[in-house]
This record gives sequence, structure tokens and C-alpha cells, in this order.
Amino acid sequence: MSEAQVQEQTQDRPTPKMEKSADPVLKLNFLSHGTLESKDLDRAREFYTEFLGLEVVRTSPISLLIRLGGPNTIAVVFQKNKSDQMSMLNHNGIDVETEAEVDAAYEKVVEYAKTYDLKKISKPISQHGTYSFYFWDMDDNCWEILTNPKGGYSWLFELGGDLEGKGHMDRNFARPAGTKG
Repeated sequence: MSEAQVQEQTQDRPTPKMEKSADPVLKLNFLSHGTLESKDLDRAREFYTEFLGLEVVRTSPISLLIRLGGPNTIAVVFQKNKSDQMSMLNHNGIDVETEAEVDAAYEKVVEYAKTYDLKKISKPISQHGTYSFYFWDMDDNCWEILTNPKGGYSWLFELGGDLEGKGHMDRNFARPAGTKG
């Protein structure tokens, strides 16, 4: 879809209102982090730095902090008896700009699967409004590598609040230039 087509489709659609309370009960500043679990922090650190290219800092004997491309971080906490596999719905998304980059990342994930104990590697497909694939790491954490513009899904906030119908899941939904449904 061309930039002009996106603008035309967007201007015909009423802009939904982004929901935010003027006076929330809690006065919070910043959604700063999430948490993952790891059975082996040293091995996880190798995976995060050498394979994913994330910034990593050891924050304690039982935790790491990881980030990529912004101030939001993920705490990685040692869990000796971690046994549950992360659900695909609870995955961690890492953005690239193009489908070719998703395909290249997929090839590397397949190539390095034994080295980093990666499993359940799906093939790249167009799904949920983007082109992506999933895989699970040695700690059974689920990762998605996907096409997204700079800032990830934050562009949806610029559209406003609730989206009618399928919203960004619809293949015909107007997206920023360079992304597909």
C-alpha cells in the first residue's frame, strides 16, 4: 500500500480517542520493565549479547537487566526450578524494518539453533498485522522477530484508542510506510 493510499484510508476513518484518565488513582511516570526467568544467567547473557545483540548488565548475583533501542528494560531473574514454557501469547517482540531482515534473522535462528538451544522455530509469515516468526530460547522464553516501524507498535497510540473490527490485525488496515499486514 502506498503512502498516499494509507493517508487516504486513514482520513476516511474516524480517529478513535486514546483512552487516558485525567485523574488516575495511581500517579505513575513510566512503564519501565518486564521480567523473564532463566535457569542459567551466564548462558542467557551469552545468548542476549552474542546472538540477539542486546545490552546487558548484571544487577545482582541472581539477575540481569537487558534492553535494546530504548529505555524500557527487561529484568532476567534466576529461577533454579523454572519448568514452564512461556506461552506464545506472552512473547517478547524484537523489531526489524523489512521482511528481508525477518527472513535473514530466521535463517540465523535456524543456523544457530543447536549452539543456543533454540527450539520451536516457526517459519516467517504474515500474521497479526505484520511479517514475523517465533522461537523459544534455552529458558523456554518465547521471542518474535517482526517487521515494525521505528517505535514498534507505538504508532497505534497516535491513531487513538480502541479500533473497530479487527484493527491492526486486518490485512487491509492502514499501516505506516514499509510495514505490511
